[in-house]
Amino acid sequence: MILQYALPSLFFGLVIGYFLRRYIASLKVASAKETAENILKEAQKEAEAEKREAVLETKDQLFKERINFERETRERRAELQRLEKRLLQKEENLDKRVDVLDKKEKLISNRERVVDAKEAELKKAQEEIRKELERISGLTADAAKSMLIKSMEEEARRDAQVTINLVEGEAKITAEKKAREILVYTIQKLASDITSEITVTSVSLPTDDMKGRIIGREGRNIRALETLTGVDIIIDDTPEAVVISSFDPVRREIARISMERLIADGRIHPARIEEVTSKVTDEVNQLILEEGEKVVFDFSIQDLAPELIPYIGRLHFRTSYGQNILSHSIEVANVSGMIAAEIGANIELARRGGLLHDIGKAVIIEGDGGHAMVGAELARKHGEGPEVINIIESHHSEKEPASIEAVIVQAADAISASRPGARRESMDTYIKRLESLEKIAEGFDGVDKSFAIQAGREIRVIVNNDKIDDEKAKAVAREIAKRIEKELKYPGRIKVTLIRETRIIEYAK
Repeated sequence: MILQYALPSLFFGLVIGYFLRRYIASLKVASAKETAENILKEAQKEAEAEKREAVLETKDQLFKERINFERETRERRAELQRLEKRLLQKEENLDKRVDVLDKKEKLISNRERVVDAKEAELKKAQEEIRKELERISGLTADAAKSMLIKSMEEEARRDAQVTINLVEGEAKITAEKKAREILVYTIQKLASDITSEITVTSVSLPTDDMKGRIIGREGRNIRALETLTGVDIIIDDTPEAVVISSFDPVRREIARISMERLIADGRIHPARIEEVTSKVTDEVNQLILEEGEKVVFDFSIQDLAPELIPYIGRLHFRTSYGQNILSHSIEVANVSGMIAAEIGANIELARRGGLLHDIGKAVIIEGDGGHAMVGAELARKHGEGPEVINIIESHHSEKEPASIEAVIVQAADAISASRPGARRESMDTYIKRLESLEKIAEGFDGVDKSFAIQAGREIRVIVNNDKIDDEKAKAVAREIAKRIEKELKYPGRIKVTLIRETRIIEYAK
């Protein structure tokens, strides 16, 4: 009976449990769906909020970008207006200069007409004098004509000299004033200390015994050093020193450094010499490249052929009258750029031409002759433009300057070479130049004495008061200056001062 009641109860319990589980499961599914819907709604709300926030941020960013764009636009517009104003001012200045030149041209034309009128008067007076001379003196026509021509020539020369002096005086007042302003402003901007570097050709030794070690057994050490470096090593009676001789300053520098390292190391034999010189050669070549790259980088020169950079670096070891050529080239480039900026020329072209103007000296070692043409050919070979090539080949007037920048580099080269302390001359060359100055001046008729002063920057000429009058004195001074320009080579300029005075001496007894 227990089984009879238990089995149906178990069956009904299982059925009821089954339906209860399904009911509970359906409740959980409904609850999960509701939860999922709630999560989905919350996610949608958050997405909408983030979307609105992103839209607001984007609008804010766009607003800021718009404000920045409008500000930059206003600044650029203001800059363009300033540039336009400067251009208008330059045009006005050019118009004024053109007007001044037109006035001067008219003035010169008027003076030429005055001179022509005077010449006509002279011709008329000449005819009258000729007739009067023939009547009074009874001279032949040819003799009278000769005397008259001589008289008229002197008179015309005097009048022409007066006119020339007036015109030159007015032109010099304007030109020199403007030139001084430009040069003074440029030199003020360049006010930096520039030192001269000298290539050392003498090596000090700790003791005289080191000379024997440098020579080596049967001279093998010194032969190895000379062969590897391409220099001549002179060992004489000079105490504790040897002299290195070579036309190439780079070779001389390699030999000097190599010898100093060998002396410091103490191991001097052919194998060690070859090792040291090879290493020093690489170091010096690298230094040459670095010097050239540094200068090109400092001047921000674009599109320069890489092959030209080592030539620029070689100028670091080149001197002229004691002035380091690389320092001189940098100085010329700076001065050229400043002058170009002052007069409205091409600054980049002037700086580039100034830096490369002496590049030929990296090829030509001995003397200065021909380095301008060699440098121009080198620049042409490596793709420099015709403007730069003309600057290089015309900076010593071997060719005519084809641009205002070429003239600027000529002036900057003279400024750098002639500034105090820039160059040095040997005593023999210095004395010879002073004697040549005095000799040129004393070669003119009427010159009594001449004295070169101010280290050859000025020559004072004393003339005979009876032979040379005031007007002729100016012509003589000009002729002396022209002959000095033609016959002498010198940095900068030489001032010619001509002195004419009257001395009257009486004695009281």
